[in-house]
Amino acid sequence: MHSNHSNHDDSTDTTGAAEMTLQRIREQPRPALVWVGVATVLFALEFGAVASLVAELWQALGVGRRPSWLVERANAIPTLTSRDLITNAGYFDGDRWVGTFAGLEPRTAWLLRVGLVYAYAVAVVGWCWVGYRRYRRHYRPAEWTPLDDVVDRLRRHRWGQFGMVVVFLFLVLAVFAPTLGTTTVDQNINNPFGHQIEYYDAETGSIESITVGTANRQTQSRGIPDRNVGPFTYDQYGRYHPFGTLPSGKDLFTFLAAGARVSLVISLLAVGLASVIAVSFALLSAYYKGLIDLVFVIGSDSVMSLPQLLLLMLLSVLFSDTWIGQLYSGGILLALIYGATSWPFLWRALRGPALQVGDEEWIDAARSYGQRPITTMRRHMFPYVTGYLLVYGSMSLGGAIIAIAGLSFLGLGISPPTPEWGRAVDAGQQYVASHSWHISLIPGLLITLVVTGFNALGDGIRDAIDPQTESGSTDSQGAAVGGGA
Repeated sequence: MHSNHSNHDDSTDTTGAAEMTLQRIREQPRPALVWVGVATVLFALEFGAVASLVAELWQALGVGRRPSWLVERANAIPTLTSRDLITNAGYFDGDRWVGTFAGLEPRTAWLLRVGLVYAYAVAVVGWCWVGYRRYRRHYRPAEWTPLDDVVDRLRRHRWGQFGMVVVFLFLVLAVFAPTLGTTTVDQNINNPFGHQIEYYDAETGSIESITVGTANRQTQSRGIPDRNVGPFTYDQYGRYHPFGTLPSGKDLFTFLAAGARVSLVISLLAVGLASVIAVSFALLSAYYKGLIDLVFVIGSDSVMSLPQLLLLMLLSVLFSDTWIGQLYSGGILLALIYGATSWPFLWRALRGPALQVGDEEWIDAARSYGQRPITTMRRHMFPYVTGYLLVYGSMSLGGAIIAIAGLSFLGLGISPPTPEWGRAVDAGQQYVASHSWHISLIPGLLITLVVTGFNALGDGIRDAIDPQTESGSTDSQGAAVGGGA
């Protein structure tokens, strides 16, 4: 009976806040209507890109009978930032560029498309920020919440803002990878001999046709000055390469853009699984304490005693021939293994805050009222550890990207020809001291920058949540998470 009374109070508070918000919207609908109208326009402009990303996730999880067909249909939906709208594919006929958008030079057309993509992404972020500000100003029942102080402190945190910018650039690169690439993944990586391009032959003065695979063989970067296509250059077929080409002649930027999406999907799945396990175990430890907590301590110590990278290598090879090892070119298997082996680092970071809130008086009051344990943990304990989960989860994302790249560098994990950043570093390691230095250096710098960005974002969120934390210090929990990642 007491449990029903407690649940009734919580539901009454939630319902009252929702009714007050709806009442304020009815009294002043214009800000909300304008915001929803802008959202509709933004979504309609990029519906094809959203459908493509959802279809690819569907395919990665192996759901449905014809996921490949869904991906093809989703990619066919026109969008504002479609590569077909501002195409950079063309050739120079000796007088002008043919086939490119408005006859522009391929480099200019590609930069224009990249600028349009990032302008759209900035508009989406601005739309989210305006929505938060309008809700806070016009519709929120409370005049102040702790989130207000967190947001205000984060706006003044330069290191955290640097991390936000880097993470934003990386997320846009991953989400819009099919559009940002100078060519398509199918044409550049998966099936180069199944596509043809036209180019101008200066010797004959005629337009010739050649398969992409054959052209790639003539544009390989192998450390020889005469056989090298470096960054920001064209090859002899009029194709622009912002980051140069690989030893196979494939465009490096397209490879890295597609690899960013692969890394993001796998990292999110891995850290998501680890977070679910860590949060569940932390709340159970804090609520029941005693033997339950001891079991989790022993279990986490046992998992942490194993070398994670070696375990990833062993299990990825062991299960590579199974059905789960074939999903998303082995990416789903990597995500499961990483999530199952990295939860102790997150659990240790969350266990302290969870134990702290577990000793509060309102938790004892919930017990005395007969509230179910799962309800107490969900309503009264989980919100308290959410901020810590954001901090250490963002740091773990960077660690997951490094782990995936490391396995790909060793020839494990993601199955070729699926692009992955670590494979690009491996492909160019023998050319580091040659004219083809770009093959390893550029993806290596990107990996370092992205991981640093996620760590900086985590530091910013941590300092915004707890202003007493010194930005330049790394506590033991943070070190544990970073080391495990």
